Amino acid sequence: MPASGAGWPLYGRDEELGRLTGALTANRFSGLIVFGRAGVGKSRLAEECLAVAARAGFRTGRAVASNAAAAVPLGAIAHLLPTGVDLSDPVRGFAAVAEAIRGGRGPRERHAVFVDDIHLLDATSAMLLRQLMDAGVITLIATIRTGEHATEAVQALTSGETILHVGLDAFDLQRTEGLLQEALGGPVARSTVRDLHEASGGNVLFLRELVRGALENDTLTSDGEVWEAVPGDWTTVRLAELIRVKVDAVAGPGRDALELLASCGSLPLTALEADVPQHVLTELERKGLIRFGTDGRRTRVSLAHPLYEEVLRTEVPNLRHRAIQLEQADRIEAFGARRRGDALRIATWRLDATGKADPALLLRAARLAHYAHDHPRILAFLNALPESHHDTATRLMLGEAYFITGSWDLADAVLAQAAESASDEAERIAITVTRTTNLLVSNTPLDEILEVNEAARNAASHELLREPLLVNEGFLRLASGQPVAGLELLDRLDPHADQSIDRRMWLCGAAVRTLGLAFVGRVKEAVDWAEGAYAAHVLTDEEARPAHPAVQQGTMVLALAEDGRLGEAAALCESVSVDLAIHSPLLRIFPALLSARTQWLAGHPTTARRMYAELAALARREHQVKVLRFALSGLAACAAVLGDTEGAGNALTELNAMAGGAPGYFSVGEEQLGEAWLLAAGGHYSKARGVLMKAADAAHATGHVASEGLLLTDVARLGGADAVAARLDGIAERCDGELAAVRARLATSLATGDPDQLLKVTDELEAVGAHLPAAEAAAAAAGIWRRRGERRQATAASVRSSSIAEAHCEGARTFLLDTVRAATPLTDREREIATLAAAGEPSKEIAAALTLSVRTVDNHLQKAYAKLGIATRRELAAHLGNFGSPGS
Repeated sequence: MPASGAGWPLYGRDEELGRLTGALTANRFSGLIVFGRAGVGKSRLAEECLAVAARAGFRTGRAVASNAAAAVPLGAIAHLLPTGVDLSDPVRGFAAVAEAIRGGRGPRERHAVFVDDIHLLDATSAMLLRQLMDAGVITLIATIRTGEHATEAVQALTSGETILHVGLDAFDLQRTEGLLQEALGGPVARSTVRDLHEASGGNVLFLRELVRGALENDTLTSDGEVWEAVPGDWTTVRLAELIRVKVDAVAGPGRDALELLASCGSLPLTALEADVPQHVLTELERKGLIRFGTDGRRTRVSLAHPLYEEVLRTEVPNLRHRAIQLEQADRIEAFGARRRGDALRIATWRLDATGKADPALLLRAARLAHYAHDHPRILAFLNALPESHHDTATRLMLGEAYFITGSWDLADAVLAQAAESASDEAERIAITVTRTTNLLVSNTPLDEILEVNEAARNAASHELLREPLLVNEGFLRLASGQPVAGLELLDRLDPHADQSIDRRMWLCGAAVRTLGLAFVGRVKEAVDWAEGAYAAHVLTDEEARPAHPAVQQGTMVLALAEDGRLGEAAALCESVSVDLAIHSPLLRIFPALLSARTQWLAGHPTTARRMYAELAALARREHQVKVLRFALSGLAACAAVLGDTEGAGNALTELNAMAGGAPGYFSVGEEQLGEAWLLAAGGHYSKARGVLMKAADAAHATGHVASEGLLLTDVARLGGADAVAARLDGIAERCDGELAAVRARLATSLATGDPDQLLKVTDELEAVGAHLPAAEAAAAAAGIWRRRGERRQATAASVRSSSIAEAHCEGARTFLLDTVRAATPLTDREREIATLAAAGEPSKEIAAALTLSVRTVDNHLQKAYAKLGIATRRELAAHLGNFGSPGS
């Protein structure tokens, strides 16, 4: 169960806590002051420091300063003072307090006093605490809220050379993720981390309340693999009150400024300066209510947190909200609405305020939203446009927006309508491309999609107009698992975007061609092409861009991975994910797919498992059956490698319950990884290899070199190197990517049993970022040397394997790594039979699975018992404790 409320862990403050406790126990400071904005965790950190003090033998006390307590001298700390002390004479009184606190026990006993919100402390309390600190009677631990005024007495209390100040900032994205994962007790989807981080602004208090609200509303849930939040009302009553108290303390022009920003969003500074004095804006910034930013040469102002807008909006009367928006729209129009985004803002405000806007304005705003790939606003503007103002171009734009946002039936209906009204052949081509892509993602059979494309191509009046539709067919075939057939058509693309008739079509085709080149082994060409396509995309005017330029980088990920640059590929995946986070979930699917696959190739099963789980959740929401099959298989494979056979089985159960078995987008055969690795986790290596070989044959039949190489490599890793080494050599000859070459050398080294070559391959695999195969290669070398009785070399190789596995492989448990863990001189066949026996399989079933006689199985078992110095299957299971044993 996730932690909630005050039970949240102290996370991400180790450095600050270390500084505080180090200063406390060293007795070098009389005061430790933690400062920062409200909600960043000051009190939590100070409380932990006080707890450390108590464990170190300090006598402790705590107090909370407040405006109410400040009205009475010593009101906040009265309960800490000894009874019977007369403070009417401050000098004698302070000395008496010091003596009473010491209690006659001598100066060596130490006291620590924690005062929260010390900036609210009254002057008398501040003076007394300073006297006690200077006399060495107490060590003060206190918090101060940044931006708050403090009295001169409090300033004197918290300053000087004996006072240590520790500042806390809001959490960045990485620490937000870590805190969420620890609080919820499991991995959290990156999109959810980003959403919660943005909503909270990295404020720990806000974050905690948002999580609590999302849990209470069932909008933050776990599918057993990953926590994920869907949009909803995450604000709790307590959080709303915390914010309301903060904003309600502002009145007059400051309040007007807050309501203006809540109603209109970010605004130029000039829009506020006319009615709000500069010193008021400065005070709002100091209190952390607003922030300033730049937009070109303009200074813009916005609320400091999205939550402020949410709470303020509920307090602004509807008529005032409407008046504010219309007033700002009129103001911008009066100045000519010359800036590019002005039409967007005016249309948004007028629609929100009145439900309608000038058709010409809506059209301009829709085009701007289209250039910015802001699909929800495209839908808002175009659905508000009167039917009489719609034409083919607006229907195409509307259809694209419906497609990107996942409303496929609406998209097809609108695009069909656009096709009927089209009078220009170029428009018909654009409509056909969008419509066929919409049919593809809505799981329509490929033959039906190709019929739509072919009909449009036959209707084109000349070859130049048919060419884009041939390229489109190439994309459709490639996306449906026909890389060779697809690439033959995509190779028709002119290398230069500026010489293309339809630049948008060229950019779409260019992204897909990168994938095709990588799939068939033309890896160096794929990398070069991708770099050129990205550069062309960036230089293209926004009006002509079919998508964000990050889409081009997303396809480059596969090329980098196949070129043996897995670290670069993983980093690029992260960058692409961030760039596309603000866009449609549909656009995020393919980068998410490549992210998970890249981490699998790198041998990071825990990271890959989380990414496959996120991809599966995204695919379920977007009804992407083919993607879901790929994600569930990858998830099962990762779980199996981590020893979680139950989790792997659950993923495969869902996968097997799905109708249809068509290959996923762009991949062939990789949907079998989960089944194969779960079989291996149970010790059924022969069956696992059989599944992988069949899948590799399917990939080979389509020319999908990337999938075939991945699958054959896993066969080698599961004890079948003899059967696949020659095929992997052939792939390396056809493929110019470094990953294919080093995989071939791994298989050959495993097949020949050359430990020196295996260690050399270990270095090569580690260099390309394939950490788990690298650890496995070293483990295999250790096993060979151990069987030869060369203990020194075996130990060195074992240490090498363990070092890589511990640093990078996230707890992976595989057939080859087991060689090091078990530290036994078993042959591969003995180990396979011993593993099945340790898992509880009877000899008869083992014999049937491996196509051996029962007698042969028992003979191998007896040899294994002799080598291990054991006599029973129970002892065998205890000794191996390995990949695939019960309860692993």
